[in-house]
Amino acid sequence: MPTFSTLPIGEARARSATGKRAALLQEYVGYIERVAPGEAGKLEAGEGETTQAIRRRLNTAAEALGRRLEFRRTDTTVYFWSSDGRRRGRPRKNPGNGQESA
Repeated sequence: MPTFSTLPIGEARARSATGKRAALLQEYVGYIERVAPGEAGKLEAGEGETTQAIRRRLNTAAEALGRRLEFRRTDTTVYFWSSDGRRRGRPRKNPGNGQESA
């Protein structure tokens, strides 16, 4: 008899994708899942890779898992950790209706 379970749609898409891009996505999903809460991951760019590409792949994998990450980059290294979801910076002046009053 089969075993039934539920999971978020993004995670199902990430785990069931096929092809070269899917294999790359799976690799980055694995990196994210190995980082425990309160820890940070560190990826160093290999030859022919850029930190921008690594960050983009991490972000795509995080979106597929329904997570948010924060990033910091150096010349050849990307650090990442789970975000609490809060936005940085100054809060909006009028978050209610999104329109300015005249």
